Amino acid sequence: MAWTPATLLVFIGIFAAMAVLTVLEIRRPGGDERQGVLGLTTTRGDRLFISLLGTSYIFMAWLGIMGMPLWWPLALAIAWGVFCFWKV
Repeated sequence: MAWTPATLLVFIGIFAAMAVLTVLEIRRPGGDERQGVLGLTTTRGDRLFISLLGTSYIFMAWLGIMGMPLWWPLALAIAWGVFCFWKV
């Protein structure tokens, strides 16, 4: 893996999301559990993990099938993240 500015932004984004979840957990303990469309009882951390896992699959599949550019999978990944935090 090459350490590029884009890679740095990805890791900063992941750590920022974890920091936001930490602050939310301190302010409202309990993880905000709920039952989503997948039939799973998930917390905020679970939804973040599912969205990050799905995002990596979206990008790997796009690169394997279509190649560059990566703007469309970025839009799909953002939509997947919104869906995960909204419905999962």
